[in-house]
Amino acid sequence: MEIIVGGIIEKDGYILLVQEAKEKCRGKWNIPAGHLENSESIIEGAIREIKEECGCDVEINGILKIGNIVLKDNNVILIVFATKLISNNIVYNKDEILDVKWFSYDEIINMKNELRESEWLISVIKSYKDNKILDIDYIKIF
Repeated sequence: MEIIVGGIIEKDGYILLVQEAKEKCRGKWNIPAGHLENSESIIEGAIREIKEECGCDVEINGILKIGNIVLKDNNVILIVFATKLISNNIVYNKDEILDVKWFSYDEIINMKNELRESEWLISVIKSYKDNKILDIDYIKIF
């Protein structure tokens, strides 16, 4: 089983996307996200992955979407959070990320073929835009 955590980062009406370097999705744009490590909570993991993928410091302030991909040999859970941008110092590992850019909602809608899992990604961003954000208090960390 894999758990993927990440978040939507918004600044002045623009959403931050990262361009993937991994072979299976090379060149596709996505939100900053990655694998949860065994020793961290889903919130800690999302904050760490966002920092690793784009250099931004964020605060998690809500739950946007939870997805599930059931494969023959794996089960993937995706958790996307709404964030508050704390610092905007764009740096990234060029072995993992090709580029990091800010896009308007309309730009993102018009680049469906360039997005990783475009329907999912657009639905997540639309939920953010429409303020369909579940309160972070619904998460209980034990």
